[in-house]
Amino acid sequence: MSFESCLRPFCRATLLAASAASVLLLTPAEITRVRAQDARQVALSDNAKSDTTKSDTAKSETANSETGKPDTAKPDIAKPDIAKSDIAKSDIAKSDGAKSEVSKSGDPEAVAPATEKTDQGNVAAVDQANSPQPKSLTEKAIEKVKQVAKSASDIFNRVPCQSPKGAPRTMGSLPHVAGKLAAGEPVLIIAFGSSSTAGFGTSSPEFTYPNRLAAQLHRKFPSADITVINRGRGGEDAPEMMKRLQADVIDVKPDLVIWQVGTNAVLRNLDPGETSRLVAEGVARIQAAGADLVLVDPQYSPKVNEHLESASQMVKLLGKVAQLRHVSVFPRFEVMRYWHESQALPIDSFVIADGLHMNDWGYACFAQLLGDDIIRSVGQIKLGVNVPSNVQTYRPM
Repeated sequence: MSFESCLRPFCRATLLAASAASVLLLTPAEITRVRAQDARQVALSDNAKSDTTKSDTAKSETANSETGKPDTAKPDIAKPDIAKSDIAKSDIAKSDGAKSEVSKSGDPEAVAPATEKTDQGNVAAVDQANSPQPKSLTEKAIEKVKQVAKSASDIFNRVPCQSPKGAPRTMGSLPHVAGKLAAGEPVLIIAFGSSSTAGFGTSSPEFTYPNRLAAQLHRKFPSADITVINRGRGGEDAPEMMKRLQADVIDVKPDLVIWQVGTNAVLRNLDPGETSRLVAEGVARIQAAGADLVLVDPQYSPKVNEHLESASQMVKLLGKVAQLRHVSVFPRFEVMRYWHESQALPIDSFVIADGLHMNDWGYACFAQLLGDDIIRSVGQIKLGVNVPSNVQTYRPM
């Protein structure tokens, strides 16, 4: 047996025995050569063991890659084995991509459920494919439009809009605007007031009462040229409104002015007598310009009701101004109180969370009832029952 032909560890003892038997026959040079060959055989044996271990590890890593389970303690692997593992991962990604179009990248982490460790060390599955994705601005805008359209279409299906039953209502005819509508002439209406007119509390500009009123009149008179201009400005009352009355109202030459006033005077504890005087002056100027007029008193709401005595006084004073100047009044305070006390509607069904302003339904019902009165006035003209503006009619809403 030669030294070169024995490559296994168990041969070491045999070789040493043979060497011992012939040691006396070897020269010093021969002894050195034999020792070198023996050391080489030991090195070859150790390398063979290392290669076997690496081969087993590579097989284990390939198996883990094929099953999608990561190996947390990976030893150094030869580059060809890494390439095979990447190919296996790519095949897994392609297979998952065929099942789901969640990811186009081919990255298995983008399509396979990821895992993350919790504070307790447990592994919790996270389904990235099914997790909700943030909506774009365009998607949010489209969704908002759909919600508004749905709300506009069924707003009175949720809660019916009813007027007070049997309650007297002072509402004179509107001869100027009714005559122009009956004659087919253009009609200009200005909604003048504070935040209730501007539409604070609505979910969309189309739900302000002036816009709702315009839509109702257009449905009733589809061929008529009717324009409703919103001149509401939040926080104002009679003192501020009188300063812009000429430019915002009279100079525009309206056929009808709907003046909502008095709420902020109550909330700001303004002198009711002074407010009444300013309103009477404004009414006279509007009448002198040849326009019909409807006054709208404060709303029935928690914030206003905190000043209930002052609010009641304001309602009475505005009614007195309307009576003296022979103009119409829309009794918003009594209408809204009827919704709550007689119709048993919760306050938050027609007032928003601030306890002051109306919501979409409140503005819509307000506009509906006001529009009904304007339409009745037009009907009186068509029937030849032209009630003069200085005659007040008392009837239910």
